[in-house]
Amino acid sequence: MRIAIIEDELLAVNYLKDLLDQQSIVPITETVILRSKKQAIDFFETHSADLIFMDIHLGDGMSLDIFEHMELFTPVIFITAFDEYAMRVFRHFTIDYLLKPFEQDDLHQALQKFISIKGNFDPEPVLKSISTLYQTDNPEKMKRFMVREGNKLKSVDEHDTAYFFASGKYLFLTTNDNQTYIYDDTIKDIIHKLNPDRFFKINRKFIINKNAIIEIIKHSSQKIEVKLSPTPEINSDVFISKRQITEFLTWLKN
Repeated sequence: MRIAIIEDELLAVNYLKDLLDQQSIVPITETVILRSKKQAIDFFETHSADLIFMDIHLGDGMSLDIFEHMELFTPVIFITAFDEYAMRVFRHFTIDYLLKPFEQDDLHQALQKFISIKGNFDPEPVLKSISTLYQTDNPEKMKRFMVREGNKLKSVDEHDTAYFFASGKYLFLTTNDNQTYIYDDTIKDIIHKLNPDRFFKINRKFIINKNAIIEIIKHSSQKIEVKLSPTPEINSDVFISKRQITEFLTWLKN
């Protein structure tokens, strides 16, 4: 059978694919990786799959938008890092979901459920439920972030995230207890997925949590430095971009 994974986080893709390769519940002949909503739409215009693993939030929008472009009659196991949103989706859909970070047993249970329903799967209630979700739900911002710790995935809560910083080709996440992890995203894209009340992009390299600020130093009206805790690994001072100063001060007051 052909499996399609619709997921924009490469770390999560590799983790799920490894677990699927190790299991023996369903025979898999091909695993298709689709990293965006657009890739998924282009693929399913001419191809099909026997089972889809679909992250709800993708870099280019909500994966549920895919159902607006085409009729998919394939069972879907949703993947999400959003507790409340996952529960609302689960109540609407008869297919299972995986809540990040999930373990091997969680995947096996979802596959067992797929086996039990695939023979009499009816897509009509699913399509109606998606329509209901569009009318009643507003997508939440990300509240947890998946990082790799050894050979496992770890979930870092937004409250425990001090800041994101870009260095070279990589984006890093630093926690309040001074642990730094590579995060599979770009600073340009991640800012749109974050809670704007909590996070602010102060320059091209840093997105900071309001709680990570310990001091603001005004060198001049056009040069403002921010002291962060923990101290960034990048060996340089952190300044607010000139274009961001007014907006930053407003954000800080609010």
